[in-house]
Amino acid sequence: MKTLVLGATDNPDRYAYRAVHALQTHGHEVVPVGIRKGAVGGLPIHTDRPQETGIDTVTLYVGPQNQPGWYDYILGLKPRRILFNPGTENPELEELAQKQGIETEEACTLVLLSIGQY
Repeated sequence: MKTLVLGATDNPDRYAYRAVHALQTHGHEVVPVGIRKGAVGGLPIHTDRPQETGIDTVTLYVGPQNQPGWYDYILGLKPRRILFNPGTENPELEELAQKQGIETEEACTLVLLSIGQY
């Protein structure tokens, strides 16, 4: 499965950094997208909006106040689901996604991976 990590960073203290590594460890293809250039898990962080296909999950590490500028991009990827990690919950984006048939889940990517529920 291919996961787009929105809010990816090369800062090892951030959960988005840990998520990229955990996803890779569990065999998932990862597309890191962030606001600053860098690399994580041996992958370049895209600072543009790559038009990826086959995205199963978008996992969010961007606060709700910074999400509106990403709505069209996220929804345009047509992922199967969007994961709202703690602190990223956003009823507006959840509703927009659900109207397009995209599953939404308020959950921690790291926890889901650790319990085999990703």
